[in-house]
Amino acid sequence: MSLRITPLTDPEPGPSSRRLVWLASGADGEPVGSAFLRLFTREGQKHLAELELAVHGAERRRGVGTRLLDAALAAARTEGRRSVVAQAEQGSPADLFLAARAFRPALSLTYARLTLADPDLTALDELADRPHPGYRLTEWEGTVPVELARTYADSRRAMDDMPMENTDYGTVVWDVERVVAAAEAVARRGDLLHTVAAVDAADGSVVGFSELVVPGDGRGDGQHYGTAVLPEHRGHGLARWMKAASIRRARERHPELGGLLTDTADSNAPMLAVNDALGYVPTHRSVEYQHDL
Repeated sequence: MSLRITPLTDPEPGPSSRRLVWLASGADGEPVGSAFLRLFTREGQKHLAELELAVHGAERRRGVGTRLLDAALAAARTEGRRSVVAQAEQGSPADLFLAARAFRPALSLTYARLTLADPDLTALDELADRPHPGYRLTEWEGTVPVELARTYADSRRAMDDMPMENTDYGTVVWDVERVVAAAEAVARRGDLLHTVAAVDAADGSVVGFSELVVPGDGRGDGQHYGTAVLPEHRGHGLARWMKAASIRRARERHPELGGLLTDTADSNAPMLAVNDALGYVPTHRSVEYQHDL
C-alpha cells in the first residue's frame, strides 16, 4: 500500500517528559495508524522512552506498524535512549507484533476491577474503620496541602522497590515540585485526584499513600494510580487500610461511578493480596515489553 509517515511534535511537553508523534496515512490521506514516543526527561529516567503504537484493524499486516515502529526506534536512538518499553494485552495482535520485533517480555501485569454497585461492602467499611495504633488517615482532593507536601514527597520513595521484574525503568525522583505538577496535570485534563495518606501519629509525617483518579463527571470507572507504604512502616496493614478508605470515599462522593480499576505486577504478591481482600476481580493480563537499543 502507498503509505505516508508524518512526524509531529507534542505542543505541550510535561514537567517530566515530552512526546514525539507519527501519523500514518494512506494514499487517500486517511489516517491508518499512529505512534507516540514518550521521552522521559527527569534524572534517573533519561535513558528511557515509552511507546504507544496503534494501527486500524483493517490496515494490519500491511506494514503500517513496522513503518511506525522503525520511525519511533530511530528517534529513540537519536535522542540517546537506551531502552524503549511498550505494553500490550496478553494474546492481542499488539502482543504478537512486539514479540516478533525484538521486544522482550520484561514485566507481567494483572488488571482487576471492583464493581461499586455491589450492595454488600460491609466488610470493606469495617476495614476502613479498623484502628491502627500509632497511625491515622488523612485525605485531600487535588494538590497535597502545604503542611504535608514535604513528607508526602518523601514518602514517594515507597515506590522505589516496587517489583519491576526485568524492566529497565530507572529511578523516579520525587520532590514537592513534581508532586504538585502531577496533581496539576490530572486537573488540566478534567479528572479528579483523590489521595488517602497514612500519617505517623508520633511526628505527623506521611508514611504511605493511595491515589485514585476519577473522571470529571463522576461516571464510568476510576483508576488507582499508586498505593505504597514506606519500608520501615510495612507489616501493619496500612495499604489495605488506605485503599479501603479510598474506595469508601469514592462511593460516597461519586454515586454514579461504576467501578474502580487497578493493575499490579504479578510479582507483587502483597498488593495482589490486598486487591483480593478488597474484592477486586481480575479482568485481563498485560505484558510490558522492552526493546534494548
